[in-house]
Amino acid sequence: MIDKKIAAMLNEQVNKEMYSGYLYLDFANYYADEGLDGFAQWYEIQAQEEMDHALMMRRYLIDNGIRVTFGPIAKPDKKFVKLGDPLEAGYEHEKYVTSLITEIYNVAFELKDYKTMQFLDWFIKEQGEEEKNAEDLLKKMKLFGSDAKGLYALNQELGARVYVPSQTGPAK
Repeated sequence: MIDKKIAAMLNEQVNKEMYSGYLYLDFANYYADEGLDGFAQWYEIQAQEEMDHALMMRRYLIDNGIRVTFGPIAKPDKKFVKLGDPLEAGYEHEKYVTSLITEIYNVAFELKDYKTMQFLDWFIKEQGEEEKNAEDLLKKMKLFGSDAKGLYALNQELGARVYVPSQTGPAK
């Protein structure tokens, strides 16, 4: 049985993952309005991945006899001035999500909840990839974004991204 503290933290994380999806859709809307359909598509896929994460956590809780409750999802409130602003916000957000998952892992470790630690191993690895992707995208924007041809090429690159649902996901 999962400890009540871990269950509450995971349940809260489900909502935070849903917020992440909502936030990334807001980024996609911004880029769509700016005519950067590749950037918009990249963040649409990012939103899908965040919803996948929420669903994985939800399923873990349900499979362990925990009733999942949903809280309100806050409206994203970021205002963007420059094309790189959503990328900066995305990188900061991924670091924040990493800190949240790390905190759940730390509590699971303290409580010797090895099953939850094993479940979270996948998310810790995933967050490392998410942070790297966000940082790399930000670096590319800083290098090429001020040049029209460079921005066009980056938009094309991001538009080629294809959504691939996680085939493995975390262990239950």
